[in-house]
Amino acid sequence: MQGRGSLSARPILIAIIGFGKIAHDQHVPAIRDNASFQLVATVDPGEACLPDVPHFPTIEDLLGSDCEVDAIAICTPPQIRQRIAQTAIMAGKHVLLEKPPCATLAEIAALEQSAQDHAISLFTAWHSRFAAGVAPAKAWLADKQIRSVKIDWREDVRVWHPGQTWIWDAGGFGVFDPGINALSIATEILPRPLLLRRGALQFPANCDAPVSGQIELEDSGGMPVALNLDFLQTGPQTWDIAVETDGGTLILQQGGAVMHTPEGTHHGEDCEYPAIYRHFADAIRQGRCDVDIAPLRLVADAFLRCRFERVEPFYE
Repeated sequence: MQGRGSLSARPILIAIIGFGKIAHDQHVPAIRDNASFQLVATVDPGEACLPDVPHFPTIEDLLGSDCEVDAIAICTPPQIRQRIAQTAIMAGKHVLLEKPPCATLAEIAALEQSAQDHAISLFTAWHSRFAAGVAPAKAWLADKQIRSVKIDWREDVRVWHPGQTWIWDAGGFGVFDPGINALSIATEILPRPLLLRRGALQFPANCDAPVSGQIELEDSGGMPVALNLDFLQTGPQTWDIAVETDGGTLILQQGGAVMHTPEGTHHGEDCEYPAIYRHFADAIRQGRCDVDIAPLRLVADAFLRCRFERVEPFYE
């Protein structure tokens, strides 16, 4: 692994590419609280992002500068991630991809092959898998017979994605931008692969990505999974997964942060992004890739197998 020896004795020098809300609110504090990393640059076509960190408009400008960097965290819209990640890999930089990792399955497959060819760590960072209740939920389900799963993922796009017009473009995922978080949890805690059978996706008349969806899945053993997505939820927001088992019902709430079982409730601290960066540091220093496409594959299957319905236009 390139740079492995030197990185074992000093912080990993990392740059963030794409400086929106998630980069500002989650990536920056997680990096700065982790002694394994040092934030050395931001990259975004907009204004300088942090007063004490060098800023560049493009990755080419960063790589052409005298700023030393070992790793890149890519937080741009998914439509442009593949080109940026490939540029970083070819320059010998380790790469963390925010979710969803790319706009297509072919793009992430090409990046994984390139990372392996160049001995680079590539990490698909499914942040919801690191929520406090997810690992305990997986452990609780391990000896249970699972009978059914119901997933309700409903949030207000105007609250959580203001001004993000890219989310409505082809490749922007629409309601699957949050919905893929639910699928990342489900594919982590359920023991068998999930198969998408049928469903319906609602597309606003002026958008190329869905605003809601009702999807039927099952695992490879025939256990049913119902997925309901809504990007226009007002009032209380809902990010819940309910799993019916022979030992009672498990419920994950708040995006996986809280777990309820017949034995009680498990609360944990907000640990998603700190855990992501611990994992990324380990991957770099151990010389390995960590790429999982299962959640993205199910989204791709939804676009292949679901019925498309046109609904009223969306205006922010």
